[in-house]
Amino acid sequence: MALNNIMIKNDLFLRALKGETVDRPPVWMMRQAGRYLPEFQEIKKKYDFFTRCRTPELASEITVQPIRRYGMDAAILFSDILVIPQAMQVEVQMKPDFGPYLPNPIRTQKNVDRVVVPDVHVELDYVYQAIKATKEKLNDAIPLIGFAGSPWTILCYMVQGQGSKNFDKAKEFCFTKPTAAHELLQKITDTTIAYLKAKVAAGVNAVQVFDSWGGMLSPVDYQEFSWQYIQQIIDALKEDAPVIAFGKGCWFALNEMSKSGASALGVDWTCSARNARYLSGGNITLQGNFDPSRLLSPPAEIKKMVHQMINEFGKDKYIVNLGHGILPNIPLENAKAFVDAVKEYKKTS
Repeated sequence: MALNNIMIKNDLFLRALKGETVDRPPVWMMRQAGRYLPEFQEIKKKYDFFTRCRTPELASEITVQPIRRYGMDAAILFSDILVIPQAMQVEVQMKPDFGPYLPNPIRTQKNVDRVVVPDVHVELDYVYQAIKATKEKLNDAIPLIGFAGSPWTILCYMVQGQGSKNFDKAKEFCFTKPTAAHELLQKITDTTIAYLKAKVAAGVNAVQVFDSWGGMLSPVDYQEFSWQYIQQIIDALKEDAPVIAFGKGCWFALNEMSKSGASALGVDWTCSARNARYLSGGNITLQGNFDPSRLLSPPAEIKKMVHQMINEFGKDKYIVNLGHGILPNIPLENAKAFVDAVKEYKKTS
């Protein structure tokens, strides 16, 4: 294991990842560094999306904003999964009110041949600088999480060229040109492994792999086009740092995932705590799975539901989180209620 964890003052998150007994589970929220915060909106007015990602001072400031406000038990570096295709010389634009747009999608073997596996130390150095700046700001108060998209999820954007309800072009590419698809997936995997290893070297205490579009695939296709590549990442990283694997809509793979060497598995809100424990064999730390839209409920109701959720998962081998990223329209006091509910938790027998 990396030595990045020696002096973390609040190590609740790291202890939960190890499966240790805790007084209460740790809490953080996917996408906590961002769009629902007024202090983030102030920065957003001045700098475009990738400038925020590429400027260590801005990325580190955005990372710690929610910690100052709510005191989560872990910070997650402000960045984006699409810095990987950019590093691989695939152009990515972030269009306001539209989202990611890749003007030259990968659709042929020739396109795949042109995709490079970059020197991540050169192309993504700004990320490692942001980690160092963030570590200084956090001053070892809590752990810092680094992340990457899963190879399949990155392929979805590279081939589709934008977000999609069904990623039909990405699937068509995989099913009609499997050789090219696997070659592209392997290039993304190799880049991602090097990237995450460099993140750990720069100081992150754990990493999370986001398979946001894994649930688009059938269980059989999931094994072929997504999971085997995530498994490569886990194998390469697990000795360096704890790895959390999160596949949205991938409850069907929880059993296989639980045998992967990952330290924890993310669960979305469509899978009950009971099913998640059952499917994952009951021995691995689980993370999740509050419906992000439920943060629109009144604060008192949020607190009640969070306590119920902890009781259902159990306080040990559990990390409280949302089942996907926090929405932009969540009232500040509701986000606070979510975090406070966990900090106030006492097990009721």
